[in-house]
Amino acid sequence: MSIYKPSELLPFLRERGLYPKKGLSQNFLIDGNIIRKIVSAADVHEGDPVLEIGPGPGSLTQALLNAGAHVLAVEKDAALAEALERLQTNPQKLVIRTHDIIDFPLEDELAPFLEGCAGKKAKVIANLPYHLTTPILIRFAQLHHLFDSITVMVQYEVARRMTASPSTSEYGSLTLFLHYYAEPHYAFTVSRNCFYPVPSVDSAVVVLKLKPGPLSGVDEEEFFQMTRTSFKQRRKMLRASLKTIYPSTSVENALKAIGMNPQARPEELSLDAFLALFAELRQHKKASP
Repeated sequence: MSIYKPSELLPFLRERGLYPKKGLSQNFLIDGNIIRKIVSAADVHEGDPVLEIGPGPGSLTQALLNAGAHVLAVEKDAALAEALERLQTNPQKLVIRTHDIIDFPLEDELAPFLEGCAGKKAKVIANLPYHLTTPILIRFAQLHHLFDSITVMVQYEVARRMTASPSTSEYGSLTLFLHYYAEPHYAFTVSRNCFYPVPSVDSAVVVLKLKPGPLSGVDEEEFFQMTRTSFKQRRKMLRASLKTIYPSTSVENALKAIGMNPQARPEELSLDAFLALFAELRQHKKASP
């Protein structure tokens, strides 16, 4: 059954008394080409472990299983999770959990799942609810010991922010956070007409290839406090936007030391430049009486 086809999806939902729930941001894919492109972008191969977030009726789940993946599907909607049982293979390659991914016990659930996949790291594939995109990305991007990559369908504007370059309007603290932990790649745009029901915005697929581990010698909590503070007032110069945590003269001197204009604004600095600025400011702080 090609569940992504409206001619099959709608009867499938009606027969089970199911319907897309607005409160759960349920918009189901109805484009087989997009499903194939997601599997390709995520680089899914035979034997790969995949954590699928929000599988819904299971059109992407079916494609992942057909590609030979072992799938741990986490679906908050109990009725949809039950409907996924029809995709169970022999031998079983599908594990279904009815849970909200926000507080899903990842470590406990993934350990036995990954053991059954020769200890490989999992690939995350998700169609994220727009209002939960940022907290989920922040949580998952740091779990390099569990995940190899994260392939997400997000709102188009969020995808632009995730993959933005310095000196652009989309570039911000989320961009820096994701580039710190991963190598983000904008894969392709997805029209709103590829969903049922049709959402009010277009989407895009982004692939995050996670880096092997955190950088040594970086106090991450303090570093990200600096980047978030920088972009709270993005139109101001860094010496002004950072004055709540560092003296303005220290910021100016640090910018000069790393070869940047002392009047630079936050969007002008790449991740490497922010890291260099942070290191300089730490040195200034230590040298201060």
